[in-house]
Amino acid sequence: MEYPQLKKAGLKTTLPRVKVLELLQSLQQQDGQHHLTAEEVYRRLSDAGSDFSLATVYRVLSHFESAGIVLRHHFEGGQARFELADGGHHDHIVCVNCGKVEEFVDDVIENRQKSIAQQRQFDLREYSLVLYANCLRECDRQDETAD
Repeated sequence: MEYPQLKKAGLKTTLPRVKVLELLQSLQQQDGQHHLTAEEVYRRLSDAGSDFSLATVYRVLSHFESAGIVLRHHFEGGQARFELADGGHHDHIVCVNCGKVEEFVDDVIENRQKSIAQQRQFDLREYSLVLYANCLRECDRQDETAD
């Protein structure tokens, strides 16, 4: 099987790279969690029978980040999380209790950010928005934070 992302980035096709890439791709295609820490990637691969060290997972993710295959996010108060770089812009909302991360796109917000930059005579190149909130559904720690 060929992996055009690896070839395009000039990376050799190794088993650890293939397994990490396949995991991230499968998670992105689902509606579930796909902003994983290196430890979560390691644990999922280990649970699936892969025999790679945590250091190998970190190294693969670092190479992927340098090659533009993944994005690393440093959400406030948490570990670095990784997601596939799909080229499309989106923002994030993060639960401050359980750490769940969801993506969203809102044209009104996008247009307002661009308008603000133009009003202040800036040429907007790149931007990100992260909302920090409390889950109102399905929060792993919801019971712990209830009054």
